[in-house]
Amino acid sequence: MAMQSKIRLSSQQASVVDHVDGPLLVVAGPGSGKTRVLTERIRYLLTSVPGHFRVLALTFTNKAADEMRERLSDLVEARQRAFIGTLHSFCLEMLTERGKLVGVDGMPNIFEQYKDRKEVLLNAIKEDPMLKEELDQEVDAKARGRRVDLWLQSISWIKAHPITCSVVEDDFDRRIMDAYDNGLRACNTYDFDDLLLLVYHLLSGNPQLAEFYQRLYKFVCIDEAQDLNEAQYAVICALCSGSFRNVMMVGDPKQSIYGFNTSSPEYMDRFKTEFNAKYVNLTENFRSSKAVVNVARSLDSNYLVADQLPVQGLAELLEGDDEEDEAKRIVDQMQVLFDNGHPDVEGNIEPSKCAILGRTRFALLAVEKELRDRAIPFYKRLTANHENESELVDDFQLALRVVANPRDRLHFAALAKKWKVTEPELANDAVPALKTMASGAGVAMARANAVVAAISCVLRNTTRIDLMPAFSILTTYADSLDEREKLPIYEDVAVFRQEWDQYLRSDSSTHTIASFMSNKALGATQKASREGVALLTVHSSKGMEFDVVFVAGMAEGSFPDYRSSFGRELLEEKRNAFVAVTRSKRLLYLSYPKARMMPWGDRRRQTPSRFIVQMGLSN
Repeated sequence: MAMQSKIRLSSQQASVVDHVDGPLLVVAGPGSGKTRVLTERIRYLLTSVPGHFRVLALTFTNKAADEMRERLSDLVEARQRAFIGTLHSFCLEMLTERGKLVGVDGMPNIFEQYKDRKEVLLNAIKEDPMLKEELDQEVDAKARGRRVDLWLQSISWIKAHPITCSVVEDDFDRRIMDAYDNGLRACNTYDFDDLLLLVYHLLSGNPQLAEFYQRLYKFVCIDEAQDLNEAQYAVICALCSGSFRNVMMVGDPKQSIYGFNTSSPEYMDRFKTEFNAKYVNLTENFRSSKAVVNVARSLDSNYLVADQLPVQGLAELLEGDDEEDEAKRIVDQMQVLFDNGHPDVEGNIEPSKCAILGRTRFALLAVEKELRDRAIPFYKRLTANHENESELVDDFQLALRVVANPRDRLHFAALAKKWKVTEPELANDAVPALKTMASGAGVAMARANAVVAAISCVLRNTTRIDLMPAFSILTTYADSLDEREKLPIYEDVAVFRQEWDQYLRSDSSTHTIASFMSNKALGATQKASREGVALLTVHSSKGMEFDVVFVAGMAEGSFPDYRSSFGRELLEEKRNAFVAVTRSKRLLYLSYPKARMMPWGDRRRQTPSRFIVQMGLSN
């Protein structure tokens, strides 16, 4: 099997795949076969290296993990010896199995939504006279909200820096942290930052446990290393402590675009130095046409391509009079490609071969409307924080959270508020309390009863949890409503059903509501691929590739953002542009509106982005 895969590898790629023992740092530019070498190295280790061991492969996204699992699915039994998933999912599993040493009992329940974490902090502030007094100094409601947001950001920053912030010197910061954490624990919940922080404490405080995992996982492979932050790097170092050195990191500093999330390519440099890692640079590009590579090189002169596809492709500029005209020109050009194809794209050009990227969602609003008006199928990347469009499915999700975690007073109170009832006592069995609330729900009673019926239906089968009958109850309730009310329910249920189906396909042998909700919070239940034109922000397009890519809204002040016009922020904006253009395999179109309607009603002239000028595409 390993010999067959080698036929498809370049000499650069083979040097990575054949590497067995010792630390290895791989810098892999766009289109250099990063996922291939990572996957094939795992295949090689599992099939060619003797011994009883497992391989730990940590990815940055669930999509990357899904793709790697799919590529290795032919290994059957050997595949079971590899954990392939995100670092957060690995931490969730470790805390579920070993978390008692740091106070975690069973699978952690996760508050992934910002509004929930903010509510936890607000409740904690109300119960602490000193914090309440500090917040009350802000007389304006908006100013109070901003102050709480800053406190939440501060908490997240401290948790994301477990080494540099190992001791919180400031008494006030420590008081806010403790109040917030106590509020989470009262609900028997944790946030994303806790998953990494607790595992770091678990491994660094229990060296024998780290040694156990080192014996279990003889080889560790880390994807997208340019996106590591201090907490992630700290977890990896704690896991790979002592004499353990079989660690491979692969990434591309030129594609580091999560600085706002405290990530930095510096951890690749630190790994190279601290682990004395062998260094391999993959400088080939087997993805993109010559035109795309030339545009990428104009953005970063250090981007050197040793070998590339003998396909010319194209890079063109589209100028719209305003956002609506820009959107029309983008979709017109796409329609031409649908009708006529292109000699550099194999086969017909269908919607699923195309992507329209924007620096922010705001840059894509007019394009989304144009696609809708012309009935061209498209999808927007669903995130773990996907918000339901309907009250019914939102209520059902709240009720599921409470059933999975009866100490979750926050979501129980939110449900009571939506049904306009007083909260009854909440015991270990949440269903009686939900039924009591539904019976007094007044105008919301029909909706509340449908939710309780759906929940009861799920819990009726104690041997095997199944949400499918619950979805039928919700859609049956929707059938009784008018068109305007029923459609959002159908759409939300379809998303929920797809997430449940994806969860059932996961490696987990035992399926529970708590496990499903935790996996949903981590984004692990999102389907990796969708049909139609991809309408994505640059950040959510990372790791993806398309035959045809349009980058919309490339006006100065929008891309780069007006707040990022110099220094480190501008360099990250340039890396954003680099990531955007290198999503294209063949055809690249960059567009901007010559004028834009501002939120306050003024029409303002726009100039092309400095990146368009740098690419040599401006007219």
